Amino acid sequence: MKKKWIAIVGSGALALGIAFVGASYAKSEGGGVRSGTIRIENQSEAEFPSMARISMEQAVQNALASVQGQVLKTELEDENGFLVYGVEVVSSDKSVVDVKVDAGSGTVLAMDQDKADGEGHESGESNDRDAED
Repeated sequence: MKKKWIAIVGSGALALGIAFVGASYAKSEGGGVRSGTIRIENQSEAEFPSMARISMEQAVQNALASVQGQVLKTELEDENGFLVYGVEVVSSDKSVVDVKVDAGSGTVLAMDQDKADGEGHESGESNDRDAED
């Protein structure tokens, strides 16, 4: 009987632990890029182009292989401590998808549909306030 209770309590604790870790993982950094081949530490943006191992054109090709559409904007950026190309693609349904391409390997690391304001503000703010001014 004692072993049964230990197994039940242990299973419950394991389930709670998994739920907690999952919730923490989902909340951290918006679920975007979590790894990459080029680590950004104290480098300035001016150093990013010399650090990239693939060209912007290669990043665009890889992004378009994942999301069909037209490129709206491309930039080399620090995403959670990794150097990536952020390629914004307008898809056939007129949604804007932000594709993160590893600047070292060319691998597509993440794809996020931008918010309705077209800028994908992380703080949740929109441009509506700017339009009212």
